[in-house]
Amino acid sequence: MHTVAVLALDHVVAADLATPVEVFGRARLADGSRPYRVLVCAPAPQVAGDAFTLIAPHGLPALMEADTIVVPGCSEEASPPAQEVFDALRAAAGAGTRIASICVGAFTLAAAGLLDGLSATTHWAAADQLARRFPQVDVKPDVLYVDNGQILTSAGAAAGLDLCLHLVRRDFGSAVAAASARLSVVPLEREGGQAQFVPHARPAAPRGSLLDPVLTWIEDNLAHEVTLADMARRGGMSGRTFSRRFREQTGTTPVQWLLRARVRRAQFLLETTDEGVERVAAQAGFGSPTAFRERFKRVVGVTPQSYRSSFRPPKLSVPFERMRS
Repeated sequence: MHTVAVLALDHVVAADLATPVEVFGRARLADGSRPYRVLVCAPAPQVAGDAFTLIAPHGLPALMEADTIVVPGCSEEASPPAQEVFDALRAAAGAGTRIASICVGAFTLAAAGLLDGLSATTHWAAADQLARRFPQVDVKPDVLYVDNGQILTSAGAAAGLDLCLHLVRRDFGSAVAAASARLSVVPLEREGGQAQFVPHARPAAPRGSLLDPVLTWIEDNLAHEVTLADMARRGGMSGRTFSRRFREQTGTTPVQWLLRARVRRAQFLLETTDEGVERVAAQAGFGSPTAFRERFKRVVGVTPQSYRSSFRPPKLSVPFERMRS
């Protein structure tokens, strides 16, 4: 039997903790037997959550019994883990134990030095912070999970479920994983990555920037042809000066910013209207539906149709009593 140890630290995120406990605890082989034994471990018997108190039945020594360790994320109220936590994780890694993190649990692995030189991911909202604090980690902000073999990381919230199902498939094959996915009422594999969940509000220009009016003008004219010369003229600069200042203040080129702005507009239209893909492409300023589909999938990670299916609120049905009145 494969032993999974779930590490509960103070201010552990409840969903991150529950996901591996439920997925591995409820997995079944074809004969109905349990393939996993799940242990909840903690540095101390009592774990303080934000809205609950958890009594952990196992201490850190149990991590050495595990075949897999899962490190859930903790909320912003959490203090850095004690040194004994890092020592236990390093010892387990040195013994060949597979270690995975969910959401911001990646920060614990990074602080323990387990992600040095590896690719990793975390919740999209924390990806920049992870990259700044741990420059030796190659942060992938657009993916649902990263599998480095022994060390794995996942993005936020539901991506922990994707990771756990991936581990079930690695351990016991697609049939067992598919059955676990059906039990969780989710697909075994989701299309795209977490880029589709990143809010599409326009990034703000620095306070007092001369670019802010230009960016507003660009967004007001997305449906029309906008050239670099148009943008530079609007900013009162030469094309070369405009491009240089634009990159300094936004971190990207004017053309790339324009394309991203068009994708953001398309996301908004897909979420809030019933317009067809061709009409959305035109309103967002793409030259053709084909170019729109290619660019949208490159940036967001899914097709426009899939994005709409995921994010367009369902229409409310009219109650029978109202229909009769």
